[in-house]
Amino acid sequence: MLEVTALPLAELRRRSSEKWREYPADVLPLFVAETDFALAPEIEAALRRAIDIGDTGYVASRTPLPQTYAEFARRRFGWEADPARMRSTADVSMGIVEILRRVTQPGERVIVTPPVYPPFYELVAEAGAEVERVPLRDTGTGWELDLDGIRAAFADGATAMLLCNPHNPTGTVHSRDSLAALAEIADEYGAAIVSDEIHAPLAQPSAGFTPFLDTGDAAERVGYAVVSASKAFNLAGLKCALMVTATDATSSVVRGLPVEVEWRTGQFGLLAAVAAFSEESDPWLDGLLRTLDHNRVLLEDLLAAKLPEARYRIPDAGYLAWIDLSALGWGDNPARRILKEAKVALHFGPAFGDEGRGHVRLNFGTSTEILTEAVERIAALVGR
Repeated sequence: MLEVTALPLAELRRRSSEKWREYPADVLPLFVAETDFALAPEIEAALRRAIDIGDTGYVASRTPLPQTYAEFARRRFGWEADPARMRSTADVSMGIVEILRRVTQPGERVIVTPPVYPPFYELVAEAGAEVERVPLRDTGTGWELDLDGIRAAFADGATAMLLCNPHNPTGTVHSRDSLAALAEIADEYGAAIVSDEIHAPLAQPSAGFTPFLDTGDAAERVGYAVVSASKAFNLAGLKCALMVTATDATSSVVRGLPVEVEWRTGQFGLLAAVAAFSEESDPWLDGLLRTLDHNRVLLEDLLAAKLPEARYRIPDAGYLAWIDLSALGWGDNPARRILKEAKVALHFGPAFGDEGRGHVRLNFGTSTEILTEAVERIAALVGR
């Protein structure tokens, strides 16, 4: 059993990525979605081999990535994805924008489901469309898609939906039944579903994960998935994602994208993604999931003991915690005070939509020591 543990803080501070350069050294950075673990051994070896032989040129027109991802999807999700219906690009955001540009017309409305990853609002606008908000439903124990609200939005003229699956920031793994129902609704109205599945490899085994395109014929007709190894394997800076389709009609949309969309794929990103999705990296990913499982439960225990006013539900997937601090009376954006006075950087809740007022998003893809100190620093503000 492979153990995946976070690097020491002193070593992490040598990094030059956004997480470790945005704030001064006295701040614990738990905001952006970067993790604090070393690279998976297969990825490190692949990148070193490339450096040794100077393999830093253009991405080839034919690569092993589609087949490797198809095998990964079969092993991890039980999904038979067709590698012939995949095309790479620089990252998930670029894939989303390029697809939305071709399945919507300027000024048409695209559904998003707040609280949701803040760039979704900007990506819809970049594609020339307008945002239609249909918030997630809070069931009291979790969150789910508001299928009635989505149907009403499509009936009123929305032409596409940007799905977050698993959902960021709540960590919700949408059920197969819910996704299949969503696909049927979209099919009824001739709408497209673009599914961001970047967090899919991080779904806990107890929760499972259902790819949108694997939920039936309707999903295949209306759906586009955009996937990447970048969140699970911490490869965001290397630039590689895959756009996945399942029918001739949707595949023709992706095949019709300009060649430059594919050429923007990073060579190191592609090499790293092939290594990440290979079977040899499965033990590392399993070890990471065990570490994140421990951390998500530890965070619940820490909050219960030191900050009982906080409301937190253990996420099904990922390493991002959605925490409601409204009861503390720290305003709509409590992360501002936390950053200034506790020296802990969290993602601002309101950036995820109006539903994020009073909330913060915390990245627990770190060491138990950093996670514990962060909660202790925040708890020390109570009563001040």
